[in-house]
Amino acid sequence: MPCDARILSTPDRLVERILWSSVGDVRSRAIDDALFDWPAPDPALKASRCRHCGAHAFPAMESCRNCGGTEVEAVELPRRGTLWTWTVQRFLPKPPYRSLQTETTFEPFGVGHVELPGTLRIETRLLEQDPARLRIGAPVELAFYTQYVETDGTEVVNYAFRMA
Repeated sequence: MPCDARILSTPDRLVERILWSSVGDVRSRAIDDALFDWPAPDPALKASRCRHCGAHAFPAMESCRNCGGTEVEAVELPRRGTLWTWTVQRFLPKPPYRSLQTETTFEPFGVGHVELPGTLRIETRLLEQDPARLRIGAPVELAFYTQYVETDGTEVVNYAFRMA
């Protein structure tokens, strides 16, 4: 039976949960349809690649930011990469940021730049926040987690990277 493996944020910690496709009462959507398809059997980040110079852009763009070319194609970014640099976010971001956490329940989280082979580097949330476990050059992989829940119960899913 196909499933969606997701990382779900709770006020006290991040916890992994698997939701089987037969569970019909859980509704979810991507935080932004331009970033990735959700739900999908094997979700990936959506980018663009210039057919003229080969430059990649994430999120996808209609023209190339490198050469100005307008012949771009949609591509999926690799799901695995390398942690290029990182820091720890130690305060709750200000609005319009939304999450399941509040000022009282906030827990620091990792933020980093991930180098995706043959494409580009992206800034991303990391699902590891312990500085002892974060290291430049470490292998990471794409993951998805619930950023927040809408008033109708719909889980709003975002992407992040976790240690591989």
